[in-house]
Amino acid sequence: MKPQRSYFQRLRYYYSLFTGGFACFLIALAALEQEGMPRVWIGYLFMFATIVLYALIGVISRTSNVLEYYVAGRRVPAMFNGMATAADWISAASFISLAGGLYLHGFDGLAYIMGWTGGYCLVALLIAPYLRKFAQYTIPDFLAERYGGAEQAEHGGRAVRILAVIATIMVSFTYVVAQIYAVGLIASRFTGVDFSVGIFLGLASILVCSFLGGMRAITWTQVAQYIIILVAFLIPAIWLSAKHSDNPIPQVAYGKLLPKLSAREHVLQEDPKEAEVRAIYRQRAADYEARLKTLPASWEAGRIDLQRKLDSVKTRNASLLEIRSAERELVAYPKSADDAERAWTEAREQNLQRAEPITPHATPYPGDQETSDIKRNNFLALVFCLMLGTAALPHILMRSYTTPSVHDTRVSVFWTLFFILLIYLTIPALAVLVKYDIYSALVGTDYNHLPNWVSYWTNVDKLNPLFSISDINHDGVVQLAEIAIDADVLVLATPEIAGLPYVISGLVAAGGLAAALSTADGLLLAISNALSHDVYYKLVDRSASTQKRVTISKLLLLAVAFIAAYAASTKPGDILSLVGAAFSLAGSTLFPALVLGVFWKRANRYGALAGMTTGFLVCIYYMLHTNPVLGGSAAGQWFHIAPISAGIFGVPAGLLTIIVVSLLTPAPGRPTAALVDYIRAPEQP
Repeated sequence: MKPQRSYFQRLRYYYSLFTGGFACFLIALAALEQEGMPRVWIGYLFMFATIVLYALIGVISRTSNVLEYYVAGRRVPAMFNGMATAADWISAASFISLAGGLYLHGFDGLAYIMGWTGGYCLVALLIAPYLRKFAQYTIPDFLAERYGGAEQAEHGGRAVRILAVIATIMVSFTYVVAQIYAVGLIASRFTGVDFSVGIFLGLASILVCSFLGGMRAITWTQVAQYIIILVAFLIPAIWLSAKHSDNPIPQVAYGKLLPKLSAREHVLQEDPKEAEVRAIYRQRAADYEARLKTLPASWEAGRIDLQRKLDSVKTRNASLLEIRSAERELVAYPKSADDAERAWTEAREQNLQRAEPITPHATPYPGDQETSDIKRNNFLALVFCLMLGTAALPHILMRSYTTPSVHDTRVSVFWTLFFILLIYLTIPALAVLVKYDIYSALVGTDYNHLPNWVSYWTNVDKLNPLFSISDINHDGVVQLAEIAIDADVLVLATPEIAGLPYVISGLVAAGGLAAALSTADGLLLAISNALSHDVYYKLVDRSASTQKRVTISKLLLLAVAFIAAYAASTKPGDILSLVGAAFSLAGSTLFPALVLGVFWKRANRYGALAGMTTGFLVCIYYMLHTNPVLGGSAAGQWFHIAPISAGIFGVPAGLLTIIVVSLLTPAPGRPTAALVDYIRAPEQP
């Protein structure tokens, strides 16, 4: 006990020094900004300093020991394991996108908060302590032993292990692409480098930590990253809270601000200028609809008109600016009728969305009865999928292996929930505070007197603008409907919206980077460990030395990281959608087998194989069948459930299949029953 306490005290001392040093770094940068340092250099310093810090921790924590590389030596104190798990958990979706989602969707966005928080309660109650008692390295390890068993043929355990590895890779890869996408987003916004270059800058930090030290290096890096995440998220929220409510505690203050926000929403809803702008958007949508109905003739006519316009400006010796403008219009015009159909359909949907009335922030499921019912059902379905997906995420469950005992795992889960809630209770508050600030300060402003941050964020990415504002009705005054803000940029822009110095913007970017990197580290390690331990060591070469096993894991991690970076560089979709897909896949494929493996002795390998396969196929089919991005159609939805909640069908299918197939096939033998009894038995004090 004394060595463990001494170890805890040393860690507390080291991270206290780190926190103090980080505070001094912020103060120094604030002083440099006051002296006139360019903002781009502040962005570079934050990026460089944090990446060097994470790399330094990775170098110090490097190891080739299997126990240290896979599970950090099983000696991480509960509180620090809770901080590391919270950092692992608070991904780019939580830090960057969640407050933006709540800003855009109001009450409906709370499904993410409720689902993810509730899911971690399921981890604590149903899975984590039992995995720690099992004391292996990976999730496929547990499933193969539980469903393969000594009494079964060797190929039985192999089949379950292979299927679990495939599920782990698919879930983790989908999730890690979203994190690396966020890394590129942050790096490109705050250093000015190309998006793809930003991805590989962040990837260097990920690889130094996970490549050199595995779980050991990742754990101590994630503790440092959590401290940065917490400070970065709380400072803007506290500032806005004090600014708008004279109360520096945002979790308390925003309740008083909600009635003011509702009153402001009502005023804007009744504003005739707002109605005028939304009518313009509806007319634009109708124009696109008319073009779509007359394809391909409308595409050909539009191309001819643009060509004539270009010929006309050239003939009458117009200015070079007019000629270049006409040329750009022709170049940007769809190259074929099929391209036109896709582009015009997207434009029609965007204009229809901009034409919709204001969604009251505090009103649940707004709309008529049918619309309200659909929104409610999707809200509950999303909560369900996120909860069960959380309880089956391999990179989160792996952290239950790193504590010294089962008791420490339970305590660690408490600390994880505590550290997660510090952020998650602030997210809804931040969304309300920023929304009120924009609705009251930006809306109604003269276009000649817009704040500087509007110009900056409008010009950050002209090809794919994340923030735009334009005078649609040409009255010279900003209407709410004229503002378009992407969920992924709201938190990054919050410091400037709040009027804070740019150094806080750099701090928030560093926090978002820490959130993305910490989760990406854990996900990449989950994939490489599954491949090296469960495939190479368990199935290919059981005689491999410990040094060889760790080397194989490092090489595989490197390969997976570059594949994920390439996938992220294609900008496959918004962060929340990618993450939501990963949760539905995890819940459908792994959750039924994990929970029934702990709590139902009768579950056997035939049921597990059938259940994991069925849950996966149902989930994938529904996503492909209903998601337009994947070639599906919203018309194919079952009960109007969105594709992000495909797990609402996959999880019951997987559970039911395991139960039915297990009951129709021979029961597991005594060794498996004894294993279940052992992992469920109360731990000895």
